[in-house]
Amino acid sequence: METVANGHLVTVHYTGRLDSGEVFDTSRDREPLKFVIGRGTVIPGFENGIIGMQVGQAKQVVIPPAEGYGEREPKRLFRVEKGRLEGHDPKVGMHMQVELSDNRLAVATIVAIEGDKVTLDLNHPLAGKTLHFDIELLAIADGADWQDEHECTGHDGDCCGKHGDHCCG
Repeated sequence: METVANGHLVTVHYTGRLDSGEVFDTSRDREPLKFVIGRGTVIPGFENGIIGMQVGQAKQVVIPPAEGYGEREPKRLFRVEKGRLEGHDPKVGMHMQVELSDNRLAVATIVAIEGDKVTLDLNHPLAGKTLHFDIELLAIADGADWQDEHECTGHDGDCCGKHGDHCCG
């Protein structure tokens, strides 16, 4: 029986949980996830957890921060003047797209508002967290010619910010 290897197009259903058991994402209520192993479309721990699986197999994978969304980095917290957030009524917990100094786009979370200063967190919301995935492999195919409409290509692996969560994770 064929097992998942680099270059395969895989189709999976998954449910992701935090240490607390809280579900942070699942494909069970939508189309299954399809991606090609080795393209870096998903976090490394998720991809590595699928390698070697066979169609119909289900397994649990525990992913430490280093193989997920990385550790939380205090240097990714920025204080800005409220006036720089044109067209927004900032509230703690709000997510917004921001342009970085190198003109790339990123998603920031407002974590504090103090007077006319707003603190933005550019860490991924799951940074620093251990992730638990229940994964079911539904199909394996040749991924050589498959192109995901959400996949970011032509940017040397850097996210251009135009493909939602699929590109940047």
